[in-house]
Amino acid sequence: MSIDDILPLVSRPSRYAGNEFNIVKKEWRHAELRCALVFPDLYEIGMSHQGLQILYHLLNNHPRVLAERAYAPAPDMEKVLRDSGRSLFGLESHRPLGEFDFLGITLPYELCYTNILTILDLAGMPFRSLERDDRHPLVIGGGPGAFHPEPVAEFFDAILLGDGEEAVLVIAELLLAAKSEGAGRAEVLRRLAAVEGVYVPSFFEPRYDHSGNFSGMRGLAGQNSVRRRILADIENSGGDPPLVPLSRIVHDRLGIEIARGCTRGCRFCQAGMVYRPVRERSPARILELAEKGINESGFDELALLSLSTGDYSCISELLVGLMDRLARDRVAVSMPSMRVGTLTAEIMDQIKRVRKSGFTLAPEAGTDRLRRVINKGITEEDLLTTSRAAFDLGWKLLKFYFMFGLPTETDEDLAAIPLLAKRALQTAAQGGRRINISVATFVPKPHTPFQRARQLGIDEGFARIDYLKKEVRGKNFQLKWHDPRQSYLEGVMSRGDRRLSTLIEAAWRRGARLDAWTEHYRLDTWLAAAESVGIDLDGYLRRRDDNEPLPWNHLDCRVDPEFIEAEQRKALTGIYTPDCRVHGCQKCGLCDFKIIKPVVVKDCNLAAAPPAAEKDGAAPRDGTSGDNRFIYRIDYSRLGPARFSGHLEVIQLFYRVLRRVRLPLNFSQGFNPSPRVTFSPALPLGTESRAEYLLVELHRIPPELERLKEILNRELPAGFAVRSVTLDSGRVEQRLLTCYHIKTVEPIKPGMLDSFAGNEPLEIEVTRKGRRRRVDARLMLHGFAMLDGGQVEMQLLTEGGKAALKPMEIMAALFDLTVEQAARSRVMKMWSREA
Repeated sequence: MSIDDILPLVSRPSRYAGNEFNIVKKEWRHAELRCALVFPDLYEIGMSHQGLQILYHLLNNHPRVLAERAYAPAPDMEKVLRDSGRSLFGLESHRPLGEFDFLGITLPYELCYTNILTILDLAGMPFRSLERDDRHPLVIGGGPGAFHPEPVAEFFDAILLGDGEEAVLVIAELLLAAKSEGAGRAEVLRRLAAVEGVYVPSFFEPRYDHSGNFSGMRGLAGQNSVRRRILADIENSGGDPPLVPLSRIVHDRLGIEIARGCTRGCRFCQAGMVYRPVRERSPARILELAEKGINESGFDELALLSLSTGDYSCISELLVGLMDRLARDRVAVSMPSMRVGTLTAEIMDQIKRVRKSGFTLAPEAGTDRLRRVINKGITEEDLLTTSRAAFDLGWKLLKFYFMFGLPTETDEDLAAIPLLAKRALQTAAQGGRRINISVATFVPKPHTPFQRARQLGIDEGFARIDYLKKEVRGKNFQLKWHDPRQSYLEGVMSRGDRRLSTLIEAAWRRGARLDAWTEHYRLDTWLAAAESVGIDLDGYLRRRDDNEPLPWNHLDCRVDPEFIEAEQRKALTGIYTPDCRVHGCQKCGLCDFKIIKPVVVKDCNLAAAPPAAEKDGAAPRDGTSGDNRFIYRIDYSRLGPARFSGHLEVIQLFYRVLRRVRLPLNFSQGFNPSPRVTFSPALPLGTESRAEYLLVELHRIPPELERLKEILNRELPAGFAVRSVTLDSGRVEQRLLTCYHIKTVEPIKPGMLDSFAGNEPLEIEVTRKGRRRRVDARLMLHGFAMLDGGQVEMQLLTEGGKAALKPMEIMAALFDLTVEQAARSRVMKMWSREA
């Protein structure tokens, strides 16, 4: 089956169409090295991942290298691929993953491990590195999970520890040379192991004692450890045009990394240890990237990304500069990772200039005592001050995040969570304010001071949730929790060893998929798999002895193990370790202060930031709305891959196109202003059209009106094409006659339409919003005729606000088509006019 045959059979087919804006499509035959960058979760998660986009552009900027993307398929797509015998593919070319030279698979979190097996299996590849040969692509991992990868280590040929910007190009050059020399797989792995930061699992052997307990890792190739690779400065990282999805994704915005690393030293936080030192970007560079990225994407929100955005040295000056330039274009700024104490009234005042993006505050623990244990460095008074400022500035909803099961936690610490939320709400001077409380089981992570701590079991987690449910009451509070059953598996995998690979495979063969998604996760599947391979899952949650070897000790994150152990001891006595950026070096052992050192911005001047260049021919926009109203009708067609975009996706697409070409749009008023644009009636998904339109309201005539068609077409994805741009009254027709040409999988034969002639009712049962109803197709069916080649012409009469049938609903009912036959039929909307 071709991709055109497959995509109509799955939900949200635009996830697999490879038709996004700013993607790179290189000629397959011209590339000497072909890479598929794979994110092992659904598209809407993977497309939100910044690291994959950076590597995608770095590799494609190399003249000899081609890089494409792939994501874990949803269950319906997996079934269609298996039923059709087709492989999972790269989005850009739709070529099978097995044809690439290497797969670069991100390791973002522990609950994606079964998805890796789905991807390998659908690529036609054996799961384990030792079972693959020169016919198969290399499988190289990287990302946060690379620092504790032992449960999946046997599935990978190599794994990169640390920053990938420099390393990925070193690896590409190495593979290019090896390919040109005809080097075999064993030689390629030997060369990869010599690259700083590259871990080749087959060169290490886990050892176990007579009781079956992990007793250490033995190097087999003269190498006993692998040291993390560090990018010394992130100033010039990134900057390529952002990939713009057609489908709605989790973080649907432009993300800009303003700093990498954090030295606050929270003792539960793995990222704070493995991403040291702090490396800040200059505010001028951030401003440049923000304007460039917004102009190249059309996003209406910018997220400032960092482990602790509020700790950025020039955050106040940066926000003023950003909002001065972006607020006129209705672009909001959000800061997803703000610490209590860094979220000042001045910062909040800047953010609300466009719209009030939400604030999530993370006290983590209910009492000051427990926050000292985890080295959080904030007090209850800090949280109350921040809450008061947010409420005073007009925010109606705050979100608090806590963990339970932290080391030394007492009943008093747990009871303090709802009490703290109630005190925070009391800081609001006005009513109508709300607080959402999110709680989750603490999961000990490798390379942290709490890496040896015990994790709560499932029943213990639910007992704490039940207590909080009784205490968190009232319409002003909402309690949400992460499922302790998922935290249980996360904890097993976080501190697991290589024996878990057999468990992962056994669970996958029993149907485990997409375990990070509550609707797909099945604990019973994992328990049955564990029993079948003889693994005690509870044993992985126990406390590790102080001298016990750990399965990740051979992976050097470059923070001194003695520092980590000292932090564990300080936690038990509640001693605070200050931030080295403020109080000087705390002797974590990472920096050499020559190449590897903190990069902290000293000059907060934004004058050096040049304004982003306007696009050629684009009309400038001041973003104001007034009494001026000029309405233009944009007629366009949707053909080929464009038919796989749903109506809401098309609306989002055009909003972003209109932003990119900088039309002087009028906006609605209110909390979330949006462009004043009216779209033609929604097309059924999969339908092509030569007769779509949108009405766009402007507050002045664009200076490049005669070139607007050309300018718009430069910005549209494949399959979309503007046919004309004309001044319009803005009136929307309510009664329409629309003509469709339909070609079914099995052509309709002459004479088959004769039995439907006449005036008797043609009632068809359909489902709308979960409810079944019967609709008389005769009231809509204005014309029905045979065309050459077995095609059918159907003319339907529709009236705004009344229930309408889709062309293929009528065809399926009249000709007894199966669901698949109906989905694979081609429908073309030829014209539509007022009836």
